[in-house]
Order: sequence, then C-alpha cells, then structure tokens
Amino acid sequence: MYVGITGVGAHLPEREVTTAEVQDGVARAGGIRLPRGLFARLTGIERRRIAGPGEYASTLAVHAARAALAHAELDPLDIDLLLFASASRDMVEPATAHIVQTELGSRAHALDVTNACNSFLNGIDLARSMIIAGRARRALVVTGETPTRVMRSRVDSIEQARRAFAGFTFGDAGAAVVVEPVARGGILDIDTETQSQHWSVGGIPGGGSRHPRGDEHSYFAGDGHRLRGVFEKVGASILDRVRARTGLEHTDYTKILVHQVTLPYLDRFIEVTGVPRDRLEITVTDLGNVASAALGVQLARVAPELKPGDRVLFIGLGGGVSLMTMVWEHS
Repeated sequence: MYVGITGVGAHLPEREVTTAEVQDGVARAGGIRLPRGLFARLTGIERRRIAGPGEYASTLAVHAARAALAHAELDPLDIDLLLFASASRDMVEPATAHIVQTELGSRAHALDVTNACNSFLNGIDLARSMIIAGRARRALVVTGETPTRVMRSRVDSIEQARRAFAGFTFGDAGAAVVVEPVARGGILDIDTETQSQHWSVGGIPGGGSRHPRGDEHSYFAGDGHRLRGVFEKVGASILDRVRARTGLEHTDYTKILVHQVTLPYLDRFIEVTGVPRDRLEITVTDLGNVASAALGVQLARVAPELKPGDRVLFIGLGGGVSLMTMVWEHS
C-alpha cells in the first residue's frame, strides 16, 4: 500500500514581534543589562509570530487543519483518525485532539502524540502505520505550537540568562497534513535515531509528576551547546543510512526541510551534512523556532511549486534527544 500526504495547511498568528522587542522586554523586567542586539546577533532571528489572548495551541491547529482539509477537498467527517502531534498543548488533560475535533466537527478517533519538536513527524509516521495496519482509512495530523508561552519574561543573572536563552528563539505556528492511501509514491522511507541519555539537556520540567506546580518550572530551560553537540555527533549518520537505503543523494530532492532553531545552528547543519542551501526553505529568520510546526510550515510554503514525482526529505530534531527523517514523493 502506498500512503502519502494529500493535503497541507499552515497558520500563523497575526501578531508579529521583533527580536529586538523581545530583548527589550526581558531587559526592562530583569536585573541585568544585555548588549543591544544580542538576541538577534546570536540567533539570526529577526522577528516571530506570537499567539494573542484567546489563541491557544488548539486554535492554531484548527486553522491549519481547515486549510489542509480544503487543500485535499475533504470534509472533517471524511477523517477517521485525528492526531494532535505537538510539543504544546492546551492543558494536561484531556488530550488537545478532542478540543481540535470539537472545533472541526469531526467524529474521528482522536488522540495526542508528543515527542518535543519531532511530534509532527512522529504523528505522520503513526498515521501512516495505522492506515497500513487497516486501523484507519484517512488521517488528519495537526500541530499547534505556542512555545512563546514558556519564554522567561525576565532574567536576573547571567547563569539564568544562559539557561533560558533557547526559549528566546521561540515563535508560534500551526500546521496540518492529510495522510491517506495514494496511487503511487507517497512516504517512501522513515528512519529514527534516539539518544535518550540526553533527555535532561533541555525542556519544560513543570506540569508533570516531578514538578506539578510552581512558576519556576513552567519556563523552558536548556543547554543549547550540549544539544547541538549531540545532533552534530549523530545527525550525519542517519542521513548516511537514508542515502544507503534509498540511493537518493541530496540533489535528488526538490526540497530538504529541516527543523530550524537558529540561523547559526542551520549554518552548522549545512556544514556538517553537506545539504545544499538552495534545497532548504529557510523560515527561522522570520518565524523563529516554531517547534514541531517548523516542518509543516515549510511544507505548506513549498507545496504550491511541487509537482508529481518531486521528492522531499524531512529532517526532524527534537529534545529527548531524537532525530527523524522522512522521504516523501509527491503523488
């Protein structure tokens, strides 16, 4: 059975905030002085979108889902599996998928899939697997990411600033895809690499059984240098495996979509892997790190120019730590 992506959608909040404004807000609230333009210089991020009052992870996901369904010329009732695959969520329980389902008016089997910034790719993989297993006929995979809600609003020491810095790269966005059987092409290859011994490198510790309450645990904290070191060490090997299995070189892909954290991070990725820059769809400068929505937003941007037979390589990077690749051929 060939299973592929037949509908694509994305959604961005209307509110746009520059990185200079983010830094100014942190500087005004905190007790330390930060060099002017520091955040922008270190990240290469010029601006990002931020969800406004009354906009939640589910809100962004619903808008993207409607766009994906319209692209596939489908009604919400045509879906029998709905996966909300995101690092963000509306609440601890119930699953945010149920909130999305209610807004859409669907009646599908609904559940959440979460694996940091690889959540969306994991959701597509799970949808494909359930279709192949005969457990679903047509799936809608959605993500709504609001990581700006866990950015620390003030820092009171250099050490606190260092731990919080990865959070200042965040932006908000939603994305969605329809996954169903296709006549040819579709998802050709999937690979994963998991290095769970590095789970403590970064994350949001609050909300679970370790730290159920307390504002201090509700902010993202991490060591970006350690995380980048892990990705550099194992990232090239997973691409070598994909090349060996598929026989496809980087130049055989129309587009290579990769999770984007900062511009220097992306430049280092290109240096380590040899991926041609002209195959990338660079979003980080205008949107920041939109977590698991990054690949979906990139796909929505390039989808209008793709033709049947065009191949796209997705490369996901997520805290935990996990890497994931997916090769998709437009049907």
